[in-house]
Amino acid sequence: MRAVLFDLDDTLIVEEPIAREAFTATAAHAAAVHELDAERLATDARLCAREFWYAGPHHAAAERIAISSWEGLWCRYEGDDPDIQALRAWAPGYRTGSWDAGLRRQGIEDVALAEVLGEQFGIERRAIHRLLPGAREVLAELARDYELALVTNGASCLQREKLDASGLGAFFSAVVVSADLRTRKPDPVVLRRALDLLGVTADEAVMVGDNPDTDIAGALACGMRAVHVADAHDGEYPDGVARAISLADVPALVRAL
Repeated sequence: MRAVLFDLDDTLIVEEPIAREAFTATAAHAAAVHELDAERLATDARLCAREFWYAGPHHAAAERIAISSWEGLWCRYEGDDPDIQALRAWAPGYRTGSWDAGLRRQGIEDVALAEVLGEQFGIERRAIHRLLPGAREVLAELARDYELALVTNGASCLQREKLDASGLGAFFSAVVVSADLRTRKPDPVVLRRALDLLGVTADEAVMVGDNPDTDIAGALACGMRAVHVADAHDGEYPDGVARAISLADVPALVRAL
């Protein structure tokens, strides 16, 4: 065993719970302007954003590289890829429209406020970053004996921004983001790119991630072994896959595999 590949979102850093916090914080700004139910607005804006995201003209492109609806609200869509450029042009209306629809569910018509909220969400989301417990310590321990790579789905600029904010970047010898390859895990192309950058073969590496459908399935498709980080799991794992209840369990499981 020479290398360990890690997923990012909800494996090393907290993602979806923080997005919910950003919706709540943004909705509080609206409550300072209008008499409204801020908790309801946070929920409605999130649901409206999801509806618009799936119904939008660029959903297929976003789905191919795995950008979520809430990520779409604060991604800067940097780069020259045509799909990213199209999303960049569409995003301002998406941000405003999501909050406008949420406000209108409470009978409030204030497009100017919706535009402000659309920008405020990105500010709130960028203000909150948290590591999963043990993330830094586990990477530091494994980095003493193995080459580490980060393999994450999503928009390249956004995932790299998250990594920079996490302070974990120095642990990784290679970083692979799905958008750079115009595909996503579990496509073996993504993990093989990381293996090539590290100069290792599939049987010399372990993939660590929280998602069985992307991280674990992707590893198995490459012929790698894997550690599924999950506090609960139904069913049995195939050979070569182990479950870590928390990140603290990962080093011992990697060595055992």
